[in-house]
Amino acid sequence: MDIRPSERASDYQKRLQIFMDEFVYPAEAVSEEQMKSSGDLFHHPAVVEDLKAEAHRQGLWNLFLPESDLGAGLTNVEYAPLAEIMGRSAHLAPEATNCNAPDTGNIEVLARFGTPEQKEKWLRPLLDGEIASAFAMTEPAVASSDATNIELSMIRDGDAYVLNGRKWWASNAMHPMCQILIVMGKTDPTGPKHRQQSMMLVPVDTPGVTLVRSLPTFGYMDREGHAEILFENARVPADNIISGEGDGFLISQARLGPGRIHHCMRSIGMAERALDLMIDRAQTRTTFGQPLALRSNIQDWIAESRIDLEMARLLTMKAAWLMDTVGNKGARVEIAAIKVAAPTIAARIIDRAIQVFGAAGMSNDTPLAEMYVHQRHLRIADGPDEVHKRTIAAAELRRRDPDFALTSR
Repeated sequence: MDIRPSERASDYQKRLQIFMDEFVYPAEAVSEEQMKSSGDLFHHPAVVEDLKAEAHRQGLWNLFLPESDLGAGLTNVEYAPLAEIMGRSAHLAPEATNCNAPDTGNIEVLARFGTPEQKEKWLRPLLDGEIASAFAMTEPAVASSDATNIELSMIRDGDAYVLNGRKWWASNAMHPMCQILIVMGKTDPTGPKHRQQSMMLVPVDTPGVTLVRSLPTFGYMDREGHAEILFENARVPADNIISGEGDGFLISQARLGPGRIHHCMRSIGMAERALDLMIDRAQTRTTFGQPLALRSNIQDWIAESRIDLEMARLLTMKAAWLMDTVGNKGARVEIAAIKVAAPTIAARIIDRAIQVFGAAGMSNDTPLAEMYVHQRHLRIADGPDEVHKRTIAAAELRRRDPDFALTSR
């Protein structure tokens, strides 16, 4: 396994780190103040557009598309460390470089499966950072971690499809720049299990599409929102179907691999920043006549955090390397493993940092509380841990018994 950084990857890392130090970190307080002064939970701070313009000027733009002429053309192994750097300021850096979810996943879908017309209308403005998008798959009435459960109906009616159903946790849907949804629903409820689903491009302003509310995450309302969306006889042109009827499940699987690498490496970056904060606090905070850094339990937490981070990073880089060499399917077990490991480990490190900060760690005076919430919700948002563990367990069981099936025999 060769995960040594290439010359171009090393160059991007250095340039991105300078961009973070000179522009992103100083913009954090500015963004917070602009959000507060706006009085709008879903306000788009002007500083974000300033950062986007600077990132574009510096060539730090659309870095995420693996081996694509639409972006930097980096492999997953080359991009992963960049995602880690961005994760240190996860609410600003990814969007500043046009590398933020769910736009990245939606761009990948359109780049791989979109028609020329769909690419011209939606992919190009997404690549240029002119609009935002959302991905609507999860539903409140069914266990959506099993995509075959999806119930939103897409019924063909002449030159259109009529959509009826309810989605929720559609991240980015409340973003003021969000103009398009990629919606997963059923076009053939009686077809083969994995051919019933399709994906559709649905403009946000389509009659019959209602943004009901945005759901808070552990009390935090992310500025891009996690929307509940109601579809009531929403008519969408038949040309808006992506790839073709019955391709929804296939597209969803193709979409998830790279996105999980991105999420996991951003989680590692977030945990690295939490560890830095923990160390700084331990060295400057005194209790009972000594700096916290001299306490053996604090030293244990610092050492264990470094060990945890190195293990998580290496596992994630292995998954990235496998995706580059044998494809997403060949990396399926490793992708599942990092999805469990990265947010769990990151949350554990952030939790230690919160403990070192004491009461301050629970407040919004540090980024730790929000970091913790973000990592905890990833263990559900990107597919629950149990689903990923099931994938790993099935592979292990079949390693010993090729005929083993998870369903009853």
